[in-house]
Amino acid sequence: MLNIIEKKKNCKKLTREELDFFIKGVCNETIPQYQQSALLMAICINGLDEEETGDLTMSMVNSGTVLDLSKIPGKKVDKHSTGGVSDTTSLIILPVISSLGLNVIKMSGKGLGHTGGTLDKLSSINGFNYSLTNEEAINQVRNIGAAILGQTATLAPADKYLYALRDVTATVDSIPLIASSIMSKKNAGGADALVLDVKCGSGAFMKTEERATALAEAMTKIGKHVGRKTIAVITDMNEPLGLYVGNSLEVREAVEILNGMHKNSRLYKVALTLGAYMLIAGEKYDDFDLAYEAQQKAIESGRAREMFKKLIKAQGGDERIVDDPELLETDPLQLLVKAESDGYIYSVKTDLLGSAGMCIGSGRKELGDEINLKSGFIMKVTLGDRVKKGDVIAEIYSDSKENSKQAAKIISSSITVSQEMPEKNKLVKKIII
Repeated sequence: MLNIIEKKKNCKKLTREELDFFIKGVCNETIPQYQQSALLMAICINGLDEEETGDLTMSMVNSGTVLDLSKIPGKKVDKHSTGGVSDTTSLIILPVISSLGLNVIKMSGKGLGHTGGTLDKLSSINGFNYSLTNEEAINQVRNIGAAILGQTATLAPADKYLYALRDVTATVDSIPLIASSIMSKKNAGGADALVLDVKCGSGAFMKTEERATALAEAMTKIGKHVGRKTIAVITDMNEPLGLYVGNSLEVREAVEILNGMHKNSRLYKVALTLGAYMLIAGEKYDDFDLAYEAQQKAIESGRAREMFKKLIKAQGGDERIVDDPELLETDPLQLLVKAESDGYIYSVKTDLLGSAGMCIGSGRKELGDEINLKSGFIMKVTLGDRVKKGDVIAEIYSDSKENSKQAAKIISSSITVSQEMPEKNKLVKKIII
């Protein structure tokens, strides 16, 4: 192991065999953590080339089981988002594209930070069961065309060990390590193709478009290296993607979109953009505009909402929430956040809005933390909106008046009102194939 560390310290290329040795040693604990940390830091400083990053990814994939989706007919396409505030695209995309004939099995996780992950959001649907076995999920896809299940500990277990170590060794922000972490789990999921939503801006892990592009390019190159079609879409997170922040509220917004509302929203446009590329990757369409239009028709005709009802019912949930989103429980309205001056909404510190969600319990700092599925807030303004002093800019739903007051202060401080009209951020910034 010392020789491997020495090679990377001196900017030399590591072989597949050396990376396999490292990952096996991580999993069976034969390599001490101080040597693991030393190699991670050497990688963080000196990087990995395209081949090394691909080899590291496959070593991590092979550290556990790989899901066999061969019993599901047709191309199988997965998606991944690097995360942000009010990012509920999966709950829209899944029923829309499966209603158009693309079989989808989605493995999701619980979230850290701003709000919960997809599984947390689904937990706000009474009775919904995401603890499916692989066989149960595959059979469900064969029967109705879609399934959502939790990630299992046997998929790329090396990533779990390495991420915990990266978190305490200042090596989290290494592009090759981020890319191999994401792509190892996705490749172990067994899909034929992958669409990535790489977000950039104040509410994203990647704050700049340049960093987001570097990560997207690294991941698409891994896709080529392992023979899996990968498309990356770089999208804006300089304001929340949706207007509803919080688990139950975000499900409600997704349901409202499936019911034909919010057609001009950022959430609608990003969801259908990602869905279009998934349909192309799944060989259902070969033209973006046609794929996008087909999704619009699936929503307008009610096919997508009916598919979501089928999915919820198949997994034990109360499908009535699709017809009546009011059945999704939320905490009582506690506070109205109001504009402090006249002008235009000039900028939003989206990461602070995420902190406001944490303040009322919508997110978690550690995976074991309890999360309040009913709390959240609804933004009543977006960038460029004209407001007058006293206009409501957000509604806070919470079980705590004191926490709501703190969240209100954070929301107010996150928004800048100016006499100058801001430039609108480009929503979809770049496509990398």
